[in-house]
Amino acid sequence: MNVPKSNLEFIDIGGVKIEHTAVLAPMASVADHAFRLICRNFGAAAVTSEMVSAKGICYGDKKSAELLAVTDTERPMAVQLFGSEPDFMAKAAIQAAARRPDIIDINCGCPVPKVTGIGAGSALMKDVELLGRIVKAVVNAVDIPVTVKIRRGWSLSSENAVEAAQAAEQNGAAAVTVHARTKEQLYSGKADLETIAKVKRAVNIPVIGNGDVDSAEAAKAMYDATGCDLIMVGRAACGRPWIFSQIKSYLTDGTVIPEPETNEQLDIMISHIELLVKDKGEYIGMKEARKHAAWYLKGKKNATEYRRMCGTLSSLGDLYGLVKRVREENP
Repeated sequence: MNVPKSNLEFIDIGGVKIEHTAVLAPMASVADHAFRLICRNFGAAAVTSEMVSAKGICYGDKKSAELLAVTDTERPMAVQLFGSEPDFMAKAAIQAAARRPDIIDINCGCPVPKVTGIGAGSALMKDVELLGRIVKAVVNAVDIPVTVKIRRGWSLSSENAVEAAQAAEQNGAAAVTVHARTKEQLYSGKADLETIAKVKRAVNIPVIGNGDVDSAEAAKAMYDATGCDLIMVGRAACGRPWIFSQIKSYLTDGTVIPEPETNEQLDIMISHIELLVKDKGEYIGMKEARKHAAWYLKGKKNATEYRRMCGTLSSLGDLYGLVKRVREENP
């Protein structure tokens, strides 16, 4: 699928120019180099790393260090850090900046217990003063733009996205991303577009909207309803990286690009998983490919059986055999 040429405007985040279309969300265990590159090739305006533990970086954890890798083909690219202690976040930011990302993003939105349990991620929505001190520490530690990703609040009874966004801005953040669900909602229910609109009205830095953007039409609807400066796509890109080219086309001239034919989707899946294996080796790469393959094959005829087969993929040969069967059964 060809990515359309664009005459769209760019937004400026601390001197980093990003096309006014859609960017890829920093999804843990999903947004690795292979997936980021596939999405960039389909027109994602920017990408962000998987979240990286600040303490892991400071203590020399090998896996954390690997997550900081930045390649020129992915730019503009942000590296996302999580933690709850300003000193550790600042030290980690210095090490992250040495890898030359375009932006450092601070995670104040992750809802999973292993992150909130240490006071990080969306737990920071309960302590906006600490959130601000973390932003200030990171901003003062590095000479590249720092952004912040927040949620609607911890719960519906404690919505404070505006307060958190203002604290981020006051402490030097160059932009803020708003996932318009609370921590307690996790990924269920509907994202509240009015929350994004309120934040946009309350701050003078760029606001990136996140939540429920699963089509080109939904992207435009978020822009129209909130006035946000940029759109972030997360789960909807899993198994559908071409959503970025669809969004770009629709925003450029209103053209609706249909879903690729099955054969093209399978070719994209193969390219993605081959790159994953090249990056991580066949053993680890194929284990991680299982979820991606299942996402690509969702909705196909015999999808239930394919999902079972995806769960046992161990080699590229297994993948090629599965693809052969899917092509035969989904002409």
